[in-house]
Amino acid sequence: MKRHLIAAASAGCLFLFTGNVTAQAVDAAAAESLAKKSKCMTCHSVDKKKDGPSFKEIAAKYKGKADGPQKLLTHMTTSPKVKIDGKDEIHDDVKSKNEADIKNLAAWILNR
Repeated sequence: MKRHLIAAASAGCLFLFTGNVTAQAVDAAAAESLAKKSKCMTCHSVDKKKDGPSFKEIAAKYKGKADGPQKLLTHMTTSPKVKIDGKDEIHDDVKSKNEADIKNLAAWILNR
């Protein structure tokens, strides 16, 4: 638990990650709604590459990695820089401050 607190604090997360997001039940409708509200679908799709990788590619990238879910959550909540067409751009964060909603979206992506 202590390691999770330190990792979350150092990553500037909006919440603590203390469990496996892929183990929770996923509310697909709520996840899709939050993805649309957050404009994730502008650059991502479930199974086709757009400006960003598909959710299937993201799930494959993090599959089997102990820190994968936390990396995805951090990416979704801290507005990191990403390369699009060779240019650095700020990746928008998820449009929710609700920990459960964000974890649900992450679980939905990781279960593609």
